[in-house]
Amino acid sequence: MEIVKTILEEWREREFPEITTRDLNIDKYLSSKINKIIVLNGFRRVGKTYILLDELKKILKNKNRKEVIYINFEDERIPLKTEFLSQLFPEIIKVTGKVPDFIFLDEIQNFPAWSKWLRRVYDLYPKTKFFVTGSSSKMSLNKIPTELRGRYLLNKIFPLSFPEFLKFKKIDLQTNKNKLMNSFEEYLIYGGLPEIVLANTSERLEIAKSYYSSVVNRDLIETYSIRNKESMKAILSLLLNSTSYSYNRLYNSMKSLQHEIGKNTLIDYINFIEDSFFMFSLPIFSYKVKDRMQYPKKHYFIDNIFLSKISSNFSNNYGRLYENLVAVNLLKKEKEFFYWKNEEHEEVDFVVKGGLKIDKLIQVCSNLDDEGVMKREVRALIKASKELRCKNLLIITKDKEREETFEWFGVKRKIKLIPLWKWLLENKNLSD
Repeated sequence: MEIVKTILEEWREREFPEITTRDLNIDKYLSSKINKIIVLNGFRRVGKTYILLDELKKILKNKNRKEVIYINFEDERIPLKTEFLSQLFPEIIKVTGKVPDFIFLDEIQNFPAWSKWLRRVYDLYPKTKFFVTGSSSKMSLNKIPTELRGRYLLNKIFPLSFPEFLKFKKIDLQTNKNKLMNSFEEYLIYGGLPEIVLANTSERLEIAKSYYSSVVNRDLIETYSIRNKESMKAILSLLLNSTSYSYNRLYNSMKSLQHEIGKNTLIDYINFIEDSFFMFSLPIFSYKVKDRMQYPKKHYFIDNIFLSKISSNFSNNYGRLYENLVAVNLLKKEKEFFYWKNEEHEEVDFVVKGGLKIDKLIQVCSNLDDEGVMKREVRALIKASKELRCKNLLIITKDKEREETFEWFGVKRKIKLIPLWKWLLENKNLSD
């Protein structure tokens, strides 16, 4: 196990890169009496490793590097063999002379039997705190292996929020309005993936393309051993260039494109895409499970840059970017939400549940200058408000900010209008 000795020697000498602290607080786990495996999981390149290293820096103010161990399992020198894992802890104890107080395991999910090993060492060393990161579906909420159930706390990591984006760009909230609006425009189009945020504008497209390629080839085709590669790529392309889908409609589109794929396989592929954290789907609101399954689903992507730069028919569709940002922020808050649509095809973008009740109805519209558009958005909100018995109504827009009472066929409702940039700043806390 010379490789472990080498890695530990390098760890003792390692210098930390400059790190901008994220809003996610995992400090609370350091002193917690409940010792669980802390899992950081999310889309690739959202900054999980840097969050881990930031936490390490804080711990090392009071601990030495024999007590705190960091292993990056994407190190090409580490053999992807169960034997390596089996010998890892004994070798760490042999080299350092003690059981570590903290161990950080970065991108461990590609090892065979990693979860069984983690369960065993977690049980064997109850005083050690384990922090683990992963970016594949093997560590998604639905795919955490059975042996780890009840032993872990999952922290989903997302691209930068707008407040985090401003922090990364070193822009103060007290800056002049024009600079703040220019920053918001940049965030809206280029998204919040940290490497892209910090890159030069000329480099961003190539980085986004490389991320997309990694999703297709590593997170999907390799992870799920997909043989029908072209069909997977075609499904992704169709989804990126549409705002909703049904399995039947997607299946027929694939047939028209001369792709031989069964409907069950198509459904599996969509599930794989969602498990990779690249996309998530939103069902229609209905108390009937059959309706939720039968009606088309709206879908959103983890970061706006895939819509603005990878989608082939984006064409400055700012409305879609606005809606996608709102959807990601609702997902981040772990809210249960849907869309609403009636028989007249009037639609409300988001129906947000709070327990068993409807907590809020949200419309997203980047341009309300057109009076007809305003009437359409308000009419749908009031109709949904009456049907769903919810009076907490919100329209998220580009620049309108006020609260106004609107009326439709004798039904009066107060509706709050707020600019998206301001809503994103006010919704900074996940507990909100």
